[in-house]
Amino acid sequence: MSIKRIKSGPRMSAGVVHGNVCYVAGQVADDTSVGVGGQTEQVLKKIDAILAEAGTDKSKLLSANIWLPDIATFNEMNKAWDAWVSAGNTPARATVEAKLAAPQYRVEIAVIAAV
Repeated sequence: MSIKRIKSGPRMSAGVVHGNVCYVAGQVADDTSVGVGGQTEQVLKKIDAILAEAGTDKSKLLSANIWLPDIATFNEMNKAWDAWVSAGNTPARATVEAKLAAPQYRVEIAVIAAV
């Protein structure tokens, strides 16, 4: 069975397709000057692009993991998530508070989708 790597770098790939499943690595915002809502919107756009390159979309999400360095921003993140997620196709999801790789990141999201 073949493996397709999307935006592959020396350390990681943004996405990997194996069989009928696309694994999207944790994504963070490029513009960290905005709050968690704006960062979440940026991350979700990046996820859309990776899923499109894999030949799938957010309506086929299977699971999502979301990390917030401050769980008090949960509702603000959810506002952006709720506006984005495909109605009737919500994935299994976990959201946890965790220290991220750099202090300017307000959210990180990884997803798995069917292809």
